[in-house]
Amino acid sequence: MTGQGLSSAGGDPRLDGPVRVRDKTGMAEPPDIVVLTGAGISRESGLATFRDADGVWAKLRIEDVAAPEAFARDPARVHEFYNARRAQLADAAIAPNAAHLALAELERRWPGGFLLVTQNVDDLHERGGSRRLLHMHGELRRVRCLRCDAAQAWDAPLSVQTACPACGLSGGMRPDIVWFGEMPYHMDRIAATLRRCGLFIAIGTSGHVYPAAGFVAEVAGRARTVELNLEPSEVASHFDEAVHGKASEVVPAFVAQLLAQCRR
Repeated sequence: MTGQGLSSAGGDPRLDGPVRVRDKTGMAEPPDIVVLTGAGISRESGLATFRDADGVWAKLRIEDVAAPEAFARDPARVHEFYNARRAQLADAAIAPNAAHLALAELERRWPGGFLLVTQNVDDLHERGGSRRLLHMHGELRRVRCLRCDAAQAWDAPLSVQTACPACGLSGGMRPDIVWFGEMPYHMDRIAATLRRCGLFIAIGTSGHVYPAAGFVAEVAGRARTVELNLEPSEVASHFDEAVHGKASEVVPAFVAQLLAQCRR
């Protein structure tokens, strides 16, 4: 896996594949699972996706709110955008859906290794019960100080006047979000886990944004790869299997079959 910044590039369900792999001794064992999720898994919870016709980037330009240059040029506008998204996440109507809950159940019950990697900056996975989780693009409910690099949980509105609780200086507080052109978080750990995984599942992803869109290529040929998506992603051809439909329907069904097969 190369160290690159965040970048953008322009059937019938087959649920009966093997869920066990053989180790070097020839013994069958449950494979380690890596799950990658994108905005599509949170859509049914009421959060807007980014690349759909009515998504976030259809109404705003990426370079105006999601790039370091945008923050340097107009920090007030960037703060306004993320304050609104943070407030939406606090709305009582926004809650984990059946797909989030199914992944938390898979984590709890799967006898092999498990890691959930999300491109999402919301906290719906945590609220749904997921614990073995990495946010590769940061978290909406966290902030970071450009002056001292301290990061912390944050739910209040943020502005250029906000002072950093760690160093006391104002003017340097920003959302702890990975913007375009910046390095995603946890890449070393993600790469190490991908090298060990025997089952890779991508859910609700567009396949436009790298390096996440390249994960399936990282494991091709040595891991079973499955795409669970509303429609084929840009990298759909790299997957062994695909199930298309609403995340709240196809994810619980797939998880149930995985767990049932594992008990055999």
